[in-house]
Amino acid sequence: MRRVDGQFLVLAAINVILLALGAAISDGSFLSIFNLQSMAGQVPEIGLLAIGVMLAMCAGDGGIDLSGIALANLSGVLSAVIVASFVSSAEQEGLYSALFIFGALAIGFLGGLINGTLITRFGITPILCTLGTQMAFTGLSVIVSGGKAVVVGSPEPLSSIGNEFWFGAPISFILFIAVATLVGVTLKFTPFGRWLMLLGSNPKAALYAGFPRSKVVTATYALSGTLSGLAGVIIAARNVNVKWDYGASYLLIAILIAVMAGVRPEGGYGRIVCVVFSAVALQLMSSLLNFGGLSNFVRDFAWGALLLTFLAIARYDLVGFVFPNRNR
Repeated sequence: MRRVDGQFLVLAAINVILLALGAAISDGSFLSIFNLQSMAGQVPEIGLLAIGVMLAMCAGDGGIDLSGIALANLSGVLSAVIVASFVSSAEQEGLYSALFIFGALAIGFLGGLINGTLITRFGITPILCTLGTQMAFTGLSVIVSGGKAVVVGSPEPLSSIGNEFWFGAPISFILFIAVATLVGVTLKFTPFGRWLMLLGSNPKAALYAGFPRSKVVTATYALSGTLSGLAGVIIAARNVNVKWDYGASYLLIAILIAVMAGVRPEGGYGRIVCVVFSAVALQLMSSLLNFGGLSNFVRDFAWGALLLTFLAIARYDLVGFVFPNRNR
């Protein structure tokens, strides 16, 4: 009989503790509907980037995608510039929104495809490859935008994705949960998911089994890039403009979310549900720091310290010590 994953239990406990702590220090206002909706609306863009980081890590061989937020910004900036050149966001709201969303997703996919191709065809180490493309994507965003914010405006239905609600929950959060569920199902029930995990956990076995390694790695980074493109859509939907340097700290936070979720840096293991819980926990922590009146510099220090702490936990498998039979 399979037992509940210990990492899932730890993350669930962390979320409960943070909610209780927030309620205690704020006299209950931390749990107000408005604040919960606000926090939920901030989770999707960073959560999507974290799923991309998780996928790259699961591929093994030092896999990681450092270009996520740069590609998300490029997707928003380039799509906005191209679409605005022949469609008005104020006069043709529906058409503008559809073309912008399609353009951002396509640019994200192409950016991820470039990452995967460089890694598989030219044998570039993933961390160096995505560091290089991160700089290239950022530079291209600056060139296209002239270093200035590109106005998107508030066209429907794009604006509704970032600012409206379904059944009391932000549409962007519902979209995030739907995408996370789809990716989770893909990893668990499709050959691609099995190949990806085996490739990370036992590359020799994958090689001898004849798995299409290059195709799996390329598809993984293409999927990660598409998620970055979707994050770019949500960023644009929540704001009236897009800019090349949006979310400067998002890379660190996305990696932290993946590590907190128990994704193995060496590859071969990761659970989407844990990434979702980890993203929610990070948002709760961020909101708690805001309630405490602490500066962004203190928050960045806290994220760095948390990353090192959870890397140490993963190194010594303290969760496994607490829950020795979690995967049986």
